[in-house]
Parts: sequence; structure tokens; C-alpha cells
Amino acid sequence: MPKQKTVYVCNQCGYESPKWNGKCPGCGEWNTFEEALSVPAPAAGGRTARRSERDITGSIIGLGAVDADTDEIRYKTGLGELDRVLGGGLVKGSLVLLGGEPGIGKSTLLLQICQFLGEEHTILYVSGEESARQIKLRAQRLGVATDDLYLLAENDCEAICDAVVKEKPEIVIIDSIQTMTIRALNSAAGSVTQVRECTNLFMRTAKSEEIPFFIVGHVNKDGAIAGPKVMEHIVDAVLYFEGQRNLSYRMLRAVKNRFGSTNEIGVFEMRDKGLAEVPNPSALLLAGRPKDVSGCCVACVMEGSRPILAEVQALVSKSSFSAPRRTADGFDYNRLYLIIAVLEKRMGFFFGGLDVYINVVGGIKLDEPAADLSIAAALYSSLRDKTVDEKTIAFGEIGLGGELRAVSYAEQRISEAERMGFERCILPEQSLKGIDRMRFGIELIGVRNLRQAFDALNR
Repeated sequence: MPKQKTVYVCNQCGYESPKWNGKCPGCGEWNTFEEALSVPAPAAGGRTARRSERDITGSIIGLGAVDADTDEIRYKTGLGELDRVLGGGLVKGSLVLLGGEPGIGKSTLLLQICQFLGEEHTILYVSGEESARQIKLRAQRLGVATDDLYLLAENDCEAICDAVVKEKPEIVIIDSIQTMTIRALNSAAGSVTQVRECTNLFMRTAKSEEIPFFIVGHVNKDGAIAGPKVMEHIVDAVLYFEGQRNLSYRMLRAVKNRFGSTNEIGVFEMRDKGLAEVPNPSALLLAGRPKDVSGCCVACVMEGSRPILAEVQALVSKSSFSAPRRTADGFDYNRLYLIIAVLEKRMGFFFGGLDVYINVVGGIKLDEPAADLSIAAALYSSLRDKTVDEKTIAFGEIGLGGELRAVSYAEQRISEAERMGFERCILPEQSLKGIDRMRFGIELIGVRNLRQAFDALNR
């Protein structure tokens, strides 16, 4: 038997080294090496050194001969928000990785969809963390009582795959990949080697049997899915469940999807009976807006093909320190500094001795430049203590010269604002080109720079 030796493996890219390194030579990340045991490969010789004699030419088929009827290869999950993120449903034979913070609702989401999927499909729920009795108690709380849901409390990856091949369930859920092990490997569960090889084994089973797999993945302290980065390359789709513990709203975002767009998001609300869909996030985020209060403005951002309205709040106050504070929650900190610099240079406003606080209500993150004008309007409103009309919405990208640049999907943003009852929309003049104003029942005000935008706010 070959002698085992200790190696160090990077948990981000899988790079192996005979000694520990602070920085990985493969991906450049710091403090990512973990100790593992390795068995050297047998020396090449004889038949193993020659070219493979296996004939696979019979497996080559033409593209037109592949059956890919969308209605047959996608399963609806019963949650429209999840179907949207997946690209229209769960694809047969796909491997979907679902990650998120502990307690965010990963297992709850997957157990909930079993109620709908169990009406037409057989489901095998494999848990390496809970017993069958514990899963039953959680299912009763969520109202899941389908007869086609089967439970398996096991963490032996090879035994699980053998059971899947023998029983042939139509959908498999693995909770979680960090608890799965292959006995031939001496490393502990959750190590780089175990996670990589278990994912590979599940992938081969899913593709060969055309059974879709849901795999739950834990996250590390940096927010990335624990395990080697190669695991995310193996799977077909990577979904992140995002949210804050003090808020009941959750966002499901796809960062990789071979069968759909990676720009779509799904919005859920955590309740006593599990997760509930939020089909209209804009109404939810704008609920409870204060009236006649300075420093508030409504922004519109695009999340995939969905426009979402969110309230931006700004507070500008006199600082009691020599270095004023700058705080941004839900908005890029460096982008805030850029907007403040433009307001000081191009508009003559003074923020040098003032604290600036930015907050996006509802826990949503405004990560596209179209939110610049809303941030600037909220800062202007708080600085001058002038309220922005509650029926006014503003969006546009701000350049360093104080000009407003065009943004994409202007018509969709305007339609969403009109649907939510807004009466005025301030946007870059360039974005109005090609738009028929008569189609909308909302006043469209095109502006070229910040000065025209602030004049429009004062009307």
C-alpha cells in the first residue's frame, strides 16, 4: 500500500503544496491552506502508460438529435420567486448549490418546495445534520405532509449515491455537503478533499441518472461557500440566500446559472410558518415612508428584469469631531465619497465639517450607478432641510463633471414608478430619447446636470 504523506491544500482553488504557505501561489489568497493526507499515485507503466483502448465514438451525437423540450426537462417548484432565479424551474439532471448564513432559511426553503414537488414527483431528502424525527418535526411546522417525500439520515456519500441509483427518486436534496464523507479518504468531513470529491460523485450521479440534485452549502466567515472554489465550478447553478438577522426579508440571488440569467433575484419574507413569497418588493420597501421629512428620496434599481423601488435616507449634521464621519448602509462607501466630492466642487455645497449618514430602507443594496441621483437628492434635501415631494422619484448616473448620464431600462423604471403611484420622475435627458411620453401618465422631467435636477426638486 502506498505510504500516506501530509500535504497542504488551498480551500479556494485546490492548489497542493508540500508545506504550508501564507499566500497561495495558485489563486493569490491568504491563509487558505489546510492540512490533508494524500496517497501518491501508482507509478505509470505497462497498460496504464498506453493510450486508452476504450472506444467512445458511438457516444457522439448531433446537436439536432438531442431532445430538449423545456416543458419536459424543467420542474416547477411551487415558489415563483425560486423559479425566477433558476431560470424557469429546476432542470432535470442539474446540480444546484444553495449557500447562505446559518439560520438564514436554506433548509426551510428546500423542505417547503417538497410539498408542491411531492404532488407529481418522488423526493429523497438526505440529511447529515438531522435525524429523520427532527426533519419530521420541522415538516409539521411548515405544513409539509406529502407522501412522496422520503427521508435518509446518512453522511456516507457512496452509500447515498448507490441508494439513489437503486431507488431512482426524481429529485434529491443533500443537506449539507460539508457533512458528507467518502470513507476511502482519511480527511475529516468538510475538508477540501472531502467536499470536492463528494461534489464530484454527486455530479456524476446526477448526470448519469438525469436526477436533479439540490445541495446545501455552508459559508465561511468571509461569506463565501465553505470548501474549494472548484466546487462552484462543478455545479450547474450557485444560489446565495442573503439577509440580515434583524430583518425578516430574504433575497435569493444566482451568481452562476447554466440554464438562466444570473441577474434575477427572488424576495422572501420569513414568517412563523416558513418563507413566504414577496411578489411586489417595491410596495414592501416603500411601506411606512415618513411624510414631510427632509433627507428622503426614492430610487429605482434593476435586479435582472425586475425594477425595484427603494427609499434612500440621508442625514447631514454638524460634526463634533475634527474628522467628520461618513457612514453608508446599503450603498457603496467609496461611491458616496465621489458624490460628496462632486456636490462640493460642482454645486458649491460644503460637507467638510458635517457628518453624513446614508441608509437604504429594507436592507436592500443599491449597487448600480442609477442610484446616484437619488443619493445626491437625499443629501441635498438633508443639507438644505427641504423635503422632496413624496410623489417624486429620481434616478440617473452622476459624472465627475456634475452631468447626468443615461441609464438602461428607463421605460421599465418609469412603468414601475407609475404603477406605484408616483406623479413625477426626474431622470437624465439622454434616457428620454426614443420614449413616447404620451404612453405614461407620469410627468417626465429630463435634466442634464445636478443643478437642473435640484431646480426640478424645488418646483
